Amino acid sequence: MKFSELDAALYCSRCHDKTLHQVEYLNNKIYSIECTNCHHKIVSEMNPMRELYKEVYKRVTSKPTRLTKEYKEGSTHFLGQLPKRVLSKPYRLKNYVSETKNALKKMKAEK
Repeated sequence: MKFSELDAALYCSRCHDKTLHQVEYLNNKIYSIECTNCHHKIVSEMNPMRELYKEVYKRVTSKPTRLTKEYKEGSTHFLGQLPKRVLSKPYRLKNYVSETKNALKKMKAEK
């Protein structure tokens, strides 16, 4: 699960002017928007655990299709890269779990 932040110039209904806003995304979906001028914040009713379950389900169910597609596109390249991918998977999984924990912790602290 990926949590990211972006600054954008948006119209604020409280300031009645175009001001800088901090937009927070969870898995590329808007989670919250906060005006940096008046600090008015709008938070979506997104359930982080549901988003996590949907993401994991999608990744697990699409894996066989993705592997088959990669194999058909270039079997020699696919087979050559397979040992490297298998060895790096624990590291990639550790990074994913850490990123997910940080996102959940940040969202829990905000509520």
